[in-house]
Amino acid sequence: MISIDKLGVEFSATPLFLDASFVVNPKDRIALVGKNGAGKSTMLKIIAGMQEPTYGQVARQKDITIGYLPQVMVLADSRTVREEAETAFAHISEMQERIEKMNEEIARRTDYESESYMALIEKFTHENDRFSMMGGTNYHAELERTLQGLGFQRSDFDRPTAEFSGGWRMRIELAKLLLQKPDLLLLDEPTNHLDIGSIQWLEQFLAQRANAVILVSHDRAFINNVTNRTIEITCHRINDYKVKYDEYVKLRDERREQQIRAYENQQKEIAEIKQFIETFRYKPTKSNQVQSRIKMLEKIVPIEIDEVDTSSLHLKFPPCLRSGDYPIICEDVAKSYGAHRVFADVNLTIKRGEKVAFVGNNGEGKSTLVKCIMGEIPFEGNLKIGHNVQIGYFAQNQAQLLDGNITVFDTIDHVAKGDIRLKIRDILGAFMFGGEASDKYVKVLSGGERSRLAMIRLLLEPVNLLILDEPTNHLDMQSKEVLKQAIAEFDGTAIIVSHDRDFLNGLVNKVYEFGGGKVREHLGGIYDFLQKKQIESLNQLGQSLNTSVTKDNGQRTTDNGQQTTDNGQLSTSKDLDAKVQSLLSYAEMKERNKAIKKAEKAVEAAEQKIEKLEEEIAQIEVLLATPEKAADTSLFTQYGELKNQLTAAEDEWTECCLALEGLKN
Repeated sequence: MISIDKLGVEFSATPLFLDASFVVNPKDRIALVGKNGAGKSTMLKIIAGMQEPTYGQVARQKDITIGYLPQVMVLADSRTVREEAETAFAHISEMQERIEKMNEEIARRTDYESESYMALIEKFTHENDRFSMMGGTNYHAELERTLQGLGFQRSDFDRPTAEFSGGWRMRIELAKLLLQKPDLLLLDEPTNHLDIGSIQWLEQFLAQRANAVILVSHDRAFINNVTNRTIEITCHRINDYKVKYDEYVKLRDERREQQIRAYENQQKEIAEIKQFIETFRYKPTKSNQVQSRIKMLEKIVPIEIDEVDTSSLHLKFPPCLRSGDYPIICEDVAKSYGAHRVFADVNLTIKRGEKVAFVGNNGEGKSTLVKCIMGEIPFEGNLKIGHNVQIGYFAQNQAQLLDGNITVFDTIDHVAKGDIRLKIRDILGAFMFGGEASDKYVKVLSGGERSRLAMIRLLLEPVNLLILDEPTNHLDMQSKEVLKQAIAEFDGTAIIVSHDRDFLNGLVNKVYEFGGGKVREHLGGIYDFLQKKQIESLNQLGQSLNTSVTKDNGQRTTDNGQQTTDNGQLSTSKDLDAKVQSLLSYAEMKERNKAIKKAEKAVEAAEQKIEKLEEEIAQIEVLLATPEKAADTSLFTQYGELKNQLTAAEDEWTECCLALEGLKN
């Protein structure tokens, strides 16, 4: 579909790419990786046709459609959510208007034998067949499914987009791109404004229903679940790996080890040649051999080693006073905006040294509770900050609040105190702002660079309670790993608001779930929480999460989701599993297993049906691409019918998968 040939980009004579070449094929799922500033976003802009390279060519297949989602965009606020999403089908509406006009003209005219009338009939037939092939006006159900998949409620559809935050409006733009079904999707950090549920829905959509995809993301779990090919930008060049990200990491490490060994051997060879030249340079009997060695030295091509971020982002939170045993205590905390109740009856206690996660859909109150803790907004109930608690706060928009008209160095110099001012250059170097980078103005920094700079500001003050609201957005994978390690070693308390499963895994020991106006506590890590949520929601046992129900042995489910016994002791997950199994009779288990096998067969049959339809559609597309078949209207009709059948088959597959997932859990 797209061929990149010997592409080069330079900024002020500094190269970004050198002779980059690769091909994007239909159904490719490509992860574009590289450290911040390597040129990933620039490459997407060039492929999208929004930026021209310094040299080289980008060959695009004729009539190819490309959808591009940038990290930041200017959004319009003049429509409702539904109306904005419907602009994705503007081409269908325009086509419908043309068909209606032609239909009116056909009804008016009476010159049935004229050439112009026959040409009009032929054009009308062709356009009508194309309209049917594109699905006609049957797009409303798909529009609603897509918006709901990205987290919108039906009640949101007719709300003005101006009422939503920037993150939610970015979701609308993403929905528009997905609904347009372009031949190639270019996504630059699509998960930054999505919650865990929406990310999982997007994973499924891209893996099963999208055409070719190139995405930039620092969410390791997301790109592993979506992509099957990894293109790395390193040393201004392109390395193409036909594998998922985890496999790419292994191959890259092996490649670099080979490069290091080859480089060491080459350096040894060069040293031996130079030693020979120096030893025999002034001996006439060795002059020919010396000249031969000099020519040999000139012909050696230096071996390059793939760059790795060796700037070692060593995060070390400075020591601080010991806080009280309970840094945060919430008692019946509630928050409303007018008639809208964000949450109510929040009762939680965070102990000193705990690392906890706030998770849930966007808009459920995670950042709102953080603002309540910080005292930024009023609330109802009692919220106590413990003794000697010193808070370090990293907000979602912290990077955007930096002054763009001062340099990186001055940004840190303004907040640094005492002896730390003597070490500013060293600190900046550790965060990849070494050398001339420290003299850059903040306004020219990328999103990732701004996030790192905001994080430095946080590290300069001793704190014993960290509150991090989406700290990993725009950070590259290495930076996230180092930050994760630093938080794990932090001897204070941490509250982390994040949708990044990989980042939270192994870091937090308690999860607070926000949803439905409630905040529920779950002991264990993030994957324990996800697994438990599947059990609770799908085994159900006829009970709601937000009601207190007493079981046969006196065990209760409390409002915050904990399992307790009559004596108040916390029940383990093993106890819960044992209770679930005891409540399911042998007959029920047998029937359940039968239903699972039946559902698995239904999923397999749906997949085979989709595969067959895709093959038939591909065959017709090949025929339509030939001059002799391009005007065959019957092929257009057949193509449209097959596309409708494919959409129905995909919907059937989705329903079968959901049914199977429900039975398994």
